[in-house]
Amino acid sequence: MRHTRMRHAPTRLVSRSLPIGLVVLATACAERGQQEESAAAGRAELAARSLAAAVESADTALILDLFWPHASYDDFAAQHSYEGIDEIVGYVTEPHSWGDEIYKNVGRVHVTERGAVAEWVFSAVQNRPLGDLAPRGTGREIVLSGVTILEVENGRIIRAADYVDTQPLLLQLGARIELPGGRVIEQPAARPDP
Repeated sequence: MRHTRMRHAPTRLVSRSLPIGLVVLATACAERGQQEESAAAGRAELAARSLAAAVESADTALILDLFWPHASYDDFAAQHSYEGIDEIVGYVTEPHSWGDEIYKNVGRVHVTERGAVAEWVFSAVQNRPLGDLAPRGTGREIVLSGVTILEVENGRIIRAADYVDTQPLLLQLGARIELPGGRVIEQPAARPDP
């Protein structure tokens, strides 16, 4: 009987320690998964803030580092999609063709499972032609709020999309918007300094 008891005793110890070992292993895997998710979230937030810096500086090298060569960037206000890195560089640096004192301040960044959503405020002084909207510089400050959605794959942006209301842009450039029924929307005249 002694011999039998000795055989069963180690088996009981092993069977009791096996669940503890599995719990430790599962906990370690979960912690590693959380660390990887946290690192991915940090990279997605950094991508959003770096993209804003690239808009401000028109830094082509930074844009090339941020995006995959086959990435796309959607401008929903203009209903246009920029495909590939060359078109994306043109889109991101375009404000410098018409504006000076360009700032893009990212406020909150909401990290998602595959990227980030960045809330931002953009401002610039329109000193050169802005397409058909302003054929010459007005010297007016433009301030716009918007959101950029980023999809990040292996640390680089595979897709971006800007959402912004262009009505404030038109009004800040001096446009009048005439609605059906006779209603007119226009920027209030600036008050003279006292």
